[in-house]
Amino acid sequence: MKHTMRSRHVFGRRAPGAAIAVAAAAVVLLVGVVGSAQAATPVGLGTAGSFVVLAGAGVTNTGPTTLGGDIGTFPTTSISGSGSLTITGANHAGDAVTQGAKTDLTTAYNSAAGQAVTTSVSADLGGQTLTPGVYNSASSMALTGALTLNAAGDPDAVFVFQAGSTLVTASGSSVVLIGGAQACNIFWQVGSSATLGTGSSFRGTVLALTSITVTTGTTVEGRVLARNGAVTLDTDVITAPACTTPTSRANAAAAAAAAAAAAAGGTTTATTPQVTARPSGGVQTGDGSTVGRPGAAPHRAAVPYGSRVTALAFVPTQWGALG
Repeated sequence: MKHTMRSRHVFGRRAPGAAIAVAAAAVVLLVGVVGSAQAATPVGLGTAGSFVVLAGAGVTNTGPTTLGGDIGTFPTTSISGSGSLTITGANHAGDAVTQGAKTDLTTAYNSAAGQAVTTSVSADLGGQTLTPGVYNSASSMALTGALTLNAAGDPDAVFVFQAGSTLVTASGSSVVLIGGAQACNIFWQVGSSATLGTGSSFRGTVLALTSITVTTGTTVEGRVLARNGAVTLDTDVITAPACTTPTSRANAAAAAAAAAAAAAGGTTTATTPQVTARPSGGVQTGDGSTVGRPGAAPHRAAVPYGSRVTALAFVPTQWGALG
């Protein structure tokens, strides 16, 4: 009776704790679901991803401009100033590849525009440090000075900016990435046209409904993709962003660890297998006898264990009997 009463008492004391643990787990799960619902998600570009310049009403270039990716325009297929373009990708002009990319651009634009807003912005983005999320301005969006994007150690963190009308960056402005942020995960959805100021340093993919003007001496790590209007270039450098994959991140981390160990005077050695010879024969039991031999039929053996006898199954293998 005392034993029973003690058991009930212990059970009664534990029950509230268990209920609290379950409730806490439910809260954590709910918070996780809400957080994931509000987080920015990558915008799939499809075949438009290989383009650094994509337009709907033609491309105009002035001066030596370098493009680290494809270029194309459709339905207007004219590209003026192409003689001073250095293109490491392909000039698709208005071919079938460009036409497919334009279709994918529309899908990407709608995807970016449809993401749930996490923060509304009205002030100039310059001088701010932002964490991953979806930032929305009902009208225009401006950048003067430096905008810092902090991924907080997550290289897969996504930043989406939604401008209701225009995006205008001032001369000499910049987008600075810290905490592992990557240009491939930054998207600028623009409700009308975008203008990137002279000598500015910009990062991310611009998805504009109308036109995009990249003024003199601008560097873009990203893409300028205009759905319906023209793209204007002037002595610029535009390079497609390269995302660091999980594998390359792991390799980089391993290399960093090795470098740190070397700097600290440590050394790394290869792991030597502990078993250097293949075992053969039977398996030795607790009383010193051996049970099983290669090629023998499976059987059960009685092995003494204290005051009891335990029946164990042994399966012969090429190395001996295993049980």
